[in-house]
Amino acid sequence: MNFALILFVLLSVTLVAWVADKAVFAPRRRRRAAERVAEWEREQRARGASLEPASRRAIEDDALRQPLWLEYTAGLFPVIAVVFFLRSFVVEPFKIPSGSMIPTLLVGDLILVNKYAYGVRLPVVHTKVLEVGRPKPGDVMVFRYPKDPTVDYIKRVVAGPGDKISYENKRLTLNGAPVPVTPAGEFYDGERLTLTRQYSEKLGEIEHKVLTELDKTSFMTGVEAFPHRDRCTYTSTGLTCTVPPGHYFVMGDNRENSLDSRFWGFVPEENIVGKAFFVWMNFGDLKRIGRFQ
Repeated sequence: MNFALILFVLLSVTLVAWVADKAVFAPRRRRRAAERVAEWEREQRARGASLEPASRRAIEDDALRQPLWLEYTAGLFPVIAVVFFLRSFVVEPFKIPSGSMIPTLLVGDLILVNKYAYGVRLPVVHTKVLEVGRPKPGDVMVFRYPKDPTVDYIKRVVAGPGDKISYENKRLTLNGAPVPVTPAGEFYDGERLTLTRQYSEKLGEIEHKVLTELDKTSFMTGVEAFPHRDRCTYTSTGLTCTVPPGHYFVMGDNRENSLDSRFWGFVPEENIVGKAFFVWMNFGDLKRIGRFQ
């Protein structure tokens, strides 16, 4: 479901109703209210009754009240406009559906994504209109899956345009420099009731945890044919790729359980949604709330 498109349609419909109400229907209601009050005053004077302010307000309020169809269209426009603006240009909420980013993000985490960190884009059409920044190695990025842009993915940026990335025997090398990896104890999976070795990895300035099995081969099966695949070389121990201009190489922190750029290729710059930065809720573990990197 394209929620951005649905929200845009709702915004358009409620905007038309709001403008119509301000320009046409509200003036009609005000005229009708004035006529009813004038008629009521004549009747009261004819009967010699007093002109009670409360009665006057009740007649005005009844005449000025929006019909239900306007209340649920024009009346909702300000709310929908605020939601549309915040979701399109400031932050957007997402829910983590899989374990590909464990241990950084767990299934069920509700996260916030910064929509302007990598440039301001028009909603629905995704055209960038203002350059702000670019993804850098180590960022956790949400993007539209290149094979199906209606689906949003979340992975960690490993390399950017022009970078040479090597993943051999479970070890990352970026532009000829090995990415530092040190043991970081074990990760306890509360759902599977298992312990998995985890490591601390430093990509650029960002240090984070990853799950991997350094004692096993990194030979990969199920690699697809993807755009610019000729920029990658696959061997029995891993792969080496040179990232094409305007693209990014991404991987999940749960290295043995993540379908990412190793299998389906590079992320085009136009597919970027934003930078993930905050867990705002996990109903199964409130301690999860907070920033991550």
